[in-house]
Amino acid sequence: MDGLRFAFGTLTVLPARITRWDRDAARSGMLWAPLAGLVVGLLSAALGGVFLLLGAGPLLAAVITTAVPALLTRGLHLDGLADTADGLGSAKPAEDALRIMKRSDIGPFGVVVLLLTLLAQVAALSRLYGEGWAPGTVAAALAATVARLALTHASRAGVPAARPEGLGAIVASTVPARAATLVTGLVLLLCAAAGALFSSYDAVRYVLAAGAGLGAAALLLRRCVRRFGGVTGDVFGAVEETAATAVLVALTLG
Repeated sequence: MDGLRFAFGTLTVLPARITRWDRDAARSGMLWAPLAGLVVGLLSAALGGVFLLLGAGPLLAAVITTAVPALLTRGLHLDGLADTADGLGSAKPAEDALRIMKRSDIGPFGVVVLLLTLLAQVAALSRLYGEGWAPGTVAAALAATVARLALTHASRAGVPAARPEGLGAIVASTVPARAATLVTGLVLLLCAAAGALFSSYDAVRYVLAAGAGLGAAALLLRRCVRRFGGVTGDVFGAVEETAATAVLVALTLG
């Protein structure tokens, strides 16, 4: 229960009082992160699907579906994406880049990356909702789940923290590789089962889309660790948004 509270308390605004703030709770919390993502994804997909069924059209349904996760996370992941973009784009030493990321304002790199990411998510969801209510809602739920699975991998053993304080320091290197692999297998089975609701081809396509999301997140994580010396809360937000966007884009292909 401490892990569940940690996952929902740090990754959502849903009522979950964090009872323990230590690395043991963080380890369990990051293993439960995909479940928090699934709940956020189902809520956003449900609202977007309702608007679609009411005749709002695929584009507005996509905007609603994209807005709900931002509200349910207080925009923290989007803020982390923008801050990470500013840090990576600054071309300054690690310490200076980390100071840039801690500022409350958003620079030009952050604005551009944030805008393009949201546009990509809305465009992809609009395309998927255009195929029908079911493809859009299932894709939204799975994208949110895989995005939080990327946080599980960002917390695995061997990934250091860039700062001695903050969320990154609490969760960095807490998740054993074997546990991360087990959770990944469960999520991929969920992706295959969701795709199988439509066809055997879609079962494979959904798994490949999840792999694309995890791959994109892994590349960004590797770049951030090299650039900043480890992970921060902002990096976690950037990893999550990158994974979600990659999954949605991949689902529009093929």
